[in-house]
Amino acid sequence: MDMEKRVGVVGIVVEEFESANKVNEILHQFANIIVGRMGIPYKEKEISVISLIVDGTSDEISAMTGKLGKVTGVNVKSAMTKK
Repeated sequence: MDMEKRVGVVGIVVEEFESANKVNEILHQFANIIVGRMGIPYKEKEISVISLIVDGTSDEISAMTGKLGKVTGVNVKSAMTKK
């Protein structure tokens, strides 16, 4: 198990407005690893884009992105430091 903390960025695109509450619920569950958050509603395209700065173990970050990725209409990508 990798218990070493990593810093990274997580990009979330919410394409279905109905999914926004579920996304926020998940982010609240993982508030302890979220350092910063910026959310932009792109009304013309009817999507929302959220960027997160995270600081946590690989397991914590993977658990969060995994849960987010299972939400209908949500796309998630992440990039982490190597160490």
